[in-house]
Amino acid sequence: MPRCWAASDIALAALAGLTICVGISRIPASASDHQSAQDFTQIERGRYLALAADCAACHTMPDAKQPFAGGRPIETPFGIVVAPNITPDRETGIGSWTDEEFDAALRRGKRPDGSRLYPAMPYPSFTKMSKEDVLAIRAYLATIEPVRNHVEPNQLPFPFSIRTGMAAWNALYFQDGEFRPDTAKSAVWNRGAYLVQGPGHCSACHTPKTFLGGDKTDQTLQGNVTQGWLASDLTNDKMTGLGRWTAEDVVAYLETGHNANTAATGLMAEVIELSTSKMTRADLEAIAAYLKDQPGAGHTAVAPQTTDPVMVAGSSIYRDICSACHSLDGNGVPRLIPSLAASSSVHSQDPTTLIRITLSGARSVATDQEPTAPAMPAFAWQLSDEQIAAVLTYVRNSWGSAAPIVTVHDVEAKRAELKTRGEH
Repeated sequence: MPRCWAASDIALAALAGLTICVGISRIPASASDHQSAQDFTQIERGRYLALAADCAACHTMPDAKQPFAGGRPIETPFGIVVAPNITPDRETGIGSWTDEEFDAALRRGKRPDGSRLYPAMPYPSFTKMSKEDVLAIRAYLATIEPVRNHVEPNQLPFPFSIRTGMAAWNALYFQDGEFRPDTAKSAVWNRGAYLVQGPGHCSACHTPKTFLGGDKTDQTLQGNVTQGWLASDLTNDKMTGLGRWTAEDVVAYLETGHNANTAATGLMAEVIELSTSKMTRADLEAIAAYLKDQPGAGHTAVAPQTTDPVMVAGSSIYRDICSACHSLDGNGVPRLIPSLAASSSVHSQDPTTLIRITLSGARSVATDQEPTAPAMPAFAWQLSDEQIAAVLTYVRNSWGSAAPIVTVHDVEAKRAELKTRGEH
């Protein structure tokens, strides 16, 4: 997120005092000064909400010098959608949009010309935001540098390229309406619910989808494969979700990218780097309170016998290759090397991320609070599909845990996918 507030900070400092003293006289603030202070408050609120909504992740190209100029491809199950330019450029950005048109796009999925947006722009979540919050984001975006960059967002193949089909999709999956607090819950819980359901748009990645790409609302936040990674279960399920985590574990993960159990990699690493690590601790505690209150599916599994040939082979591979870092008991090094014994992603129903990291390796996120970013080396060159399936089955079913076995076919399929992506 850009840090372009030097001049504004000076202005705020001038406005912060209630009076300017000249000798013993006191000069009251003018009406225009009061309006300027109000404007700055709205802009700063919008800047923070843009962080919470992680707008930069989609609308800014990696390493781009000009934020929010668009052009980043977003992978969907139906093809590629390219994030548009949302700078205040009047020809290629949103500078000519009215406030009402901006609000309609974010909360109703409608473009200024009346056509429908695709839910790659998460209006099904943003609809829960208040209009005041949406217009605060608009006020902030109006302050950034306009960039002339024409983007053609719709690069989907036929028939998905026909936007009129979104009317039927919305009828099935879009529920218009602002967030309404649950009066039976605390203010902290409701703040967390608003952030998770609204600007945070967590369901966009973490809720399983139908074949048409709509949320399976009976499985909200129970995990979903997106862009080749598993967006993990965020419910309080003890096996696959956050059930083994404390609320402080959740806060530490969102704030630093690391906790005693795991470290963030892949898509979630970017979310933490660009968004949650820059949010207030009070908001992270609210998110934790809400997530820890979400019931899981109660997943269970039966571990294979330790004498099973696959478990025996996996145990040997683990001792030879993995235990030096993750230790023989699978506990790793807190806040540095993830605990395989306690990691919910290790025990998830879908081993997608586990297989991917074993094949291609991964580096955990670096944040201001945790600047060290330990890396996991790739083992695609060293281990066969059978060996990877064996060691991952062992890891998922040891130290008192149980999870579905990893098959050779699972590994073969992921290896082929990564080659297609050019990642190994």
